[in-house]
Amino acid sequence: MTEQNNRLGIWLMVATTVVFACQDGISRHLAADYNVFMVVMIRFWFFAAFVTFLSLRNPGGLRRAVATKQPAIQIFRGVLLVLEVCVMVYSFTKIGLVQSHSIFASYPLLVAALSGPVLGEKVGWRRWTAIAVGFVGVLIVLAPGVEVFSPYALIPLACALMFSLYGLLTRYVARQDPASVSFFWTGVSGAAAMTVVGVWFWQPMDAAGWAWMAVLCCTAATGHYLLIKAYEVAEVAAVQPFAFLQLIFASIIGVSVFGDAVHLNTVIGAMVVISAGLFTLWRARVRRAPIAPSTQP
Repeated sequence: MTEQNNRLGIWLMVATTVVFACQDGISRHLAADYNVFMVVMIRFWFFAAFVTFLSLRNPGGLRRAVATKQPAIQIFRGVLLVLEVCVMVYSFTKIGLVQSHSIFASYPLLVAALSGPVLGEKVGWRRWTAIAVGFVGVLIVLAPGVEVFSPYALIPLACALMFSLYGLLTRYVARQDPASVSFFWTGVSGAAAMTVVGVWFWQPMDAAGWAWMAVLCCTAATGHYLLIKAYEVAEVAAVQPFAFLQLIFASIIGVSVFGDAVHLNTVIGAMVVISAGLFTLWRARVRRAPIAPSTQP
């Protein structure tokens, strides 16, 4: 990859984080008036239609998109992601965008911690130290014993665990299935699973609600498209650290639109978590880097 491609990929990732932060704000707005299951179900209906449309445009069409060698794991990935989205949106309504994202930012640490048992990768002492430091940051955000502890604060931690497992399983299935196949199964299986649950929680939605729902679906599709393009044009290691900007943009929306409070412990804890996460990403990049050929004869 050229430096120019990496620069474009970084800008695409920044745009992705802005769109996803807006998506989170809209999800919180809708979930305040409508059932979370229904909101997520409609969103995944659109997501399924989006991935189907992309599959039809790709060589091989739908036949190629459904041709997975690991259907059980692919379906589990989709169900896991849609469950994580439901729980995260619920967290937004209970503790706000700022605190939810500050705790959720720990997911790269969980990816590093679980990469051993899930993928068989070796995690060295430096990354284990960063993982430990990162979870000290999570404890700072939670502030148990310092103020009245809300059990709702544990919800985004559960989301981080689910999302990290989803990410690791995505890497696992990538050993046999191309990204286009995984993307298709994520949208379709997630929509199918959410429909089984969401139809029982259907509520009438007014015109304003449908308008916001349409915007939510568009932001979801746009965000995923930008993310795909970012990974297409640039190295993953170059753009992934900028995913943490979603915490910043989501916090701005949480404070300016929803009046979320930003406490000092949340800021300090989030900085610790992000720093530890960036270190684990850097260490992973160092371990994957090819050894330079010796100049000695």
